Amino acid sequence: MSALDSRNGDLKKDPDLRKELDATVRARTDLGADYDSALVDSFLEKVEQRIDDAVDRRVRRHLAEQRMESARGVRRPKNADTWAERFGLAVISLVLAVPLTAVAGGLAGTAGTVAAWVGIVGVNFAQAVRLNPELLTGRRDRSDRQD
Repeated sequence: MSALDSRNGDLKKDPDLRKELDATVRARTDLGADYDSALVDSFLEKVEQRIDDAVDRRVRRHLAEQRMESARGVRRPKNADTWAERFGLAVISLVLAVPLTAVAGGLAGTAGTVAAWVGIVGVNFAQAVRLNPELLTGRRDRSDRQD
C-alpha cells in the first residue's frame, strides 16, 4: 500500500473531510490558480482542526480512564524486578551480614549466628519469591521471563 493509497483510505473513512477536499478542488477550478494558496490553507486548517479534535477526544478518554482506575483503586504493578534492585539487595544483605553475624555471635554464640543468617536468607528468599512466585511451585515458564 503506497502513501497515496493510505491517504485515500483515510479520506474514505471521513466523508466530511472528503467533501471538504472535493469542494476545495472544485473551488480551485472555478477560481483559478490565483487562489491556490488560500484554498490549501483553508483546507489544511480544517484538517488540523479535525486532528486537534481527535487528539482532544483521546486525551479526555485517557484521563477519564485514569480517573476511573484511581476511583476504583486499581493500581498498575510497578516493575520492581530490575537487575539493579536485585543486585542492591544482595550487596546490602552481605554488607549487613558481617556486623549482624558479629553481634549475634558475640551475644548468643552459635545459636545467634544461625538466627542472624536464617534472617538474612529469609529476607532474600522472600524478595525472590515476591518477584518470582513460581519458585514455590517449582514450575517455570521461560516465555514470561524478561531478564
